Amino acid sequence: MKKALFVAAALMVSGATLFAGGTKDSGKKKVFLITMDQMDQHWVQVDAGAQAAVKELGNIQYKWLAPDVKDDAKQIECVNNAVAAGADCILLAANGPDAVTSALKEAAAAGVKIVYVDSAADFPGEQLLATDNRAGGRQVGETLIKDLASKGVAKGMIGIIGVNAATESCNQREFGFRDAFEGTAFTLLETQYCQGDAAVAKDMAANFITQGCVAVYGANEGSTVGVGNAVKEAAGKNVVGCGSDASDMNKSLVKNGALLCIMAQNPYRMGYEGVKSAAKVLAGEKVSPSYFDTGVSIITKSDL
Repeated sequence: MKKALFVAAALMVSGATLFAGGTKDSGKKKVFLITMDQMDQHWVQVDAGAQAAVKELGNIQYKWLAPDVKDDAKQIECVNNAVAAGADCILLAANGPDAVTSALKEAAAAGVKIVYVDSAADFPGEQLLATDNRAGGRQVGETLIKDLASKGVAKGMIGIIGVNAATESCNQREFGFRDAFEGTAFTLLETQYCQGDAAVAKDMAANFITQGCVAVYGANEGSTVGVGNAVKEAAGKNVVGCGSDASDMNKSLVKNGALLCIMAQNPYRMGYEGVKSAAKVLAGEKVSPSYFDTGVSIITKSDL
């Protein structure tokens, strides 16, 4: 399918002709950011970074599209809408490796370039700008082990809450977290999935705490908020919460002691460098490296 076939459909896409920096301008390349959802502050920061790069470059029309919740069908619709609106490049944080592949094939056939931010699909892109999630998860696990050791805890059950089985970035964090506990006497329980819903994650974490877990880990922003809130309500029980993503809520949970630590990504840099890479690709330049590590750090109460 060629891009020309989508032009007429563009008028049917809600808001498709409105971009950051003004109305439609055929002299500028059109770049769409498509994230997993609109719920997490992480994606708001990716958008902020992207907008900053757009302002600097001056030759890009930009729009952020995202499902209201993590949903494969809704993300596919966003990709199709971007193509229909005449996208030249899509910055994509894939909800899963496979679900969106067919839509990306159609986008590529229409001449649209694909640059991945945060999480890639199983389809060739120009570049992936993301956190080394496995390393970040391992650092959280190592921080937790040290904290438990300081309290004389060398064994016990640990609960894990993820987003879903398909979100590779969060899976890598979990794998890294589990790596840290290899050779220890701790028992890491089967992962529970909350679809990024903090309320669901809170119930799951509360259940882990009831089972007697010495710690609970959340693999994304929503699951970590849920873990922190469950630990806060379980005041007096010897359980430690930890997780991912430095949202304002998660940082406040670290500050008040409900969370030991969080893995902080650099979503602003993902968006900023992602747009810069998109501009290079659209100018006919080759971007390098194919994997751009946007960095990770561990935030504890002493860092706030």
